[in-house]
Amino acid sequence: MTASAPGPRAVLLLSCPDAPGIVHAVTGLLAGQGCTIVQSHQFGSATTGTFYLRIEFARTDGARPDLDRLGAGVAPIAARFGMTWSLADTGHRPRTVIMVSRFAHCLNDLLFRNSIGELALDVVAVVSNHPDLGRLADGYGVPFRHIPVTRETKPAAEAELLDLVRAEGVELVVLARYMQILSDDACAALQGRAINIHHSMLPSFKGARPYHQAHERGVKFIGATAHYVTADLDEGPIIEQELLRVDHSLSPEQLAARGREAERLALARAVRWHSEHRVAVSGNRTVVFP
Repeated sequence: MTASAPGPRAVLLLSCPDAPGIVHAVTGLLAGQGCTIVQSHQFGSATTGTFYLRIEFARTDGARPDLDRLGAGVAPIAARFGMTWSLADTGHRPRTVIMVSRFAHCLNDLLFRNSIGELALDVVAVVSNHPDLGRLADGYGVPFRHIPVTRETKPAAEAELLDLVRAEGVELVVLARYMQILSDDACAALQGRAINIHHSMLPSFKGARPYHQAHERGVKFIGATAHYVTADLDEGPIIEQELLRVDHSLSPEQLAARGREAERLALARAVRWHSEHRVAVSGNRTVVFP
């Protein structure tokens, strides 16, 4: 293992039922294909019996890792151990669509972080059911697509969204306070590549006026939850959560302002962890590697 390996790097991320020999099989494959390990993180869950592994590696000769060849080598190991796995180039910028309604804070935060290199996304479009934030997207040089949604037009609107995803080769969809519920079919089409930000520590205070609900209950903590989108509303695997202490002196509006801070932080971290292939998913559980 060496952190000074030259040249491009790649990541192997996997989860599977825990069993002897997993690390040996994977590292042996990498060594046999001329690769050296740069970083390795693993975790075995005593409660679920699931093993998680993230390995960042490079070729010893400095060449770019051949992911197709490596994938062909991983496949029989994955079949043997029942693995869910992925291989990715660490220099790859995932093609991304950010979806938003009228709240600008998460969108602005993501676009700003991306513009200064804190995130490594290729944002191909901002999609909104309202025209309000078009100028914000324009300011960052990102195409803006207004797709109105009503009860009657929702199927056509989702079809337009999915057409955009296919045409642009979109790998990640970020719901940055997009205030429409995606249909089961849309959730299935975007499974594993759509991240939502929820305005509470799930499952608390769902529905309308969450900060007013929190104020009425006299909460002492508020927060935000970033999770993968599934057909079960707000029940997808959790990637990141942010928690802030509050007290009785804050009005609902002040709670909402604190909440926006939590939403921005949780969503930015979740997008970063996902794009860096640091989130391993098994069922409804995730492990986020450092």
